[in-house]
Amino acid sequence: MSALAPPPAQGKLVDTHIHLFDPARFPYHPTATYQPKPETLDDYAKVIPGIGLDHAIVVHPEPYQDDHRYLEYCFQNEPRKGFFKGTVLFDGADPASHGRMKDIVKKWPDRIVALRVHAMNKEISGKGAIRNRDLTSPQMAQTWAVATKLGLAVQMHMIPMFAPQVGALVQKTPGATVIIDHLGRYLQGTSAEYDEVLKLAKKGRVYMKFSGLGYSSKEKAPHRDLGALAKRILDAFGPDRIIWGGLGMSKRKFAEQKEAFETVWAFTDESTRAKIRGGNAMQLFRLG
Repeated sequence: MSALAPPPAQGKLVDTHIHLFDPARFPYHPTATYQPKPETLDDYAKVIPGIGLDHAIVVHPEPYQDDHRYLEYCFQNEPRKGFFKGTVLFDGADPASHGRMKDIVKKWPDRIVALRVHAMNKEISGKGAIRNRDLTSPQMAQTWAVATKLGLAVQMHMIPMFAPQVGALVQKTPGATVIIDHLGRYLQGTSAEYDEVLKLAKKGRVYMKFSGLGYSSKEKAPHRDLGALAKRILDAFGPDRIIWGGLGMSKRKFAEQKEAFETVWAFTDESTRAKIRGGNAMQLFRLG
């Protein structure tokens, strides 16, 4: 893969939520929760120059479960040196995950930025694919503690009803950094439950990710109805703890996401929008 020239220094643009899939080279895990079409690193590298992206965070996706070989391949074959950082997926209820987290962080120093944890269904089975583990268990608290000690954020992909449990874990874990994916999936909870999501901003170092807009909007792109929600999020989290992700795998998708971003955040000043576009992520993920 040919090297790309770095983009201009002004106005950093960071996609904090890109999934990459290459099932021909790296087959999905036997317990994959879904099997998406290929969206490969080779395809992504063709899009990057046209959208002026400075960095991207590869959010290791559920189809690969705890097999991180493709994430490592992306690090080894990134479009330019230091372009990628990534998240990992390990079972928070399994004590063996602690050693495995330590191993991959040691193998890829300053490249692994978060442990992703899923709480996506009202019923917690604790079995099968790595998702929907009991957030109130002592083992989950230990996993959060290990991740924090390793310098990783905990990236929560959750429905709003789990916000109080996340808040309890934040308070139990000194120094924890938490990232809430996809606006906390606003439409998948009650108003009272989402109030608890917003309260997480007061619990500690908690960030909100402006991504997965379809989980929180009742309208098609550019999701004008998210303006009111964005104002509530900005009031709660402030301009320094909101990041942008999910810019897409094509120029068309990026253009759609950019229009949505500028539409929803039009009520803010350019300084705030610049922070959300990439400035906050540059600091949070130690990019540069």
